[in-house]
Amino acid sequence: MAEQNQRPLLLQVGPLLPALQDALETRYEVLRLWEAPDQSELLAARGQDVVAVVTSGVHGATRELMSALPALAAVFSFGVGYDSIDIAAARDRGVLVSNTPGVLDDCVADTAFALLIDVARGISAADRFVRRGDWRQGKFPLTSRLAGKTCGIVGLGNIGKGIARRVEAFGMEVAYHGRHRQPDVPYRYHADLEALAEAADFLVLSLPGGPATDGLIDARILAALGPRGYLINIARGSVVDEPALVAALRSGALGGAGLDVFAEEPEVPTALLTLDNVVLTPHLGSGTHETRQAMADLVLANVERYFTNGTLVTPV
Repeated sequence: MAEQNQRPLLLQVGPLLPALQDALETRYEVLRLWEAPDQSELLAARGQDVVAVVTSGVHGATRELMSALPALAAVFSFGVGYDSIDIAAARDRGVLVSNTPGVLDDCVADTAFALLIDVARGISAADRFVRRGDWRQGKFPLTSRLAGKTCGIVGLGNIGKGIARRVEAFGMEVAYHGRHRQPDVPYRYHADLEALAEAADFLVLSLPGGPATDGLIDARILAALGPRGYLINIARGSVVDEPALVAALRSGALGGAGLDVFAEEPEVPTALLTLDNVVLTPHLGSGTHETRQAMADLVLANVERYFTNGTLVTPV
């Protein structure tokens, strides 16, 4: 730990909101790891004095990074997902970890529903149709209505419940799959994921990433969803077998997809770029001014709480 007359030394793994970076640098000494010409050299020179890491769901914190920081006591992450942070390594070391849950739920649920209605009604495809001048040659193909359809939600946490409320407002039925049935919700529960996919017209993924869910949505689940079904993913790209998804979309075995996340971001499979039944967005689930500021405020609150009394506002 830094001496009392020194500001605590923080390691920032990647860029964050400028206002958050400025606030941190006003209160603490901050090393910007991503800007270092030689990161190994920086860690060798200063790593022994770093007491906390500030990161995000994108940049994470590996076991290797933590092992280079012998005085590390806390990891503060900008984002609700923490699959990019080695939680086991943190627990082995007694390192506290925080994230930013709650404040981004509405915007991520909005994104899921936007993708759902876009791919169902062909909004983005219709926009391209008009811009190309194709309207002069004929009418846009008929699409699918939402009312009366079933939306299957995989992961009925706060974001999943927000999605459920939105689709209910459009006259859709809601069913869900998760580790356990939730007694306080009125939706139909499927203990078997494949059964949910068979029953659903739209399958929305709102579950955590990480080893437990890697490749959960595979060729079998996509086949159960079928040629009139749509997959919506605002969770993590890792939860979908991406080659299987590409194959199903190209062959017509799956009706369409709305994707905000991908396996190797920012890389997107080339085969998806030309498909009109696929809507692609650049991981913008929480990407509004208001939500990102709320996330930044919560990161700062966690940092300040930790350096005040050694606890966190939102511990993982």
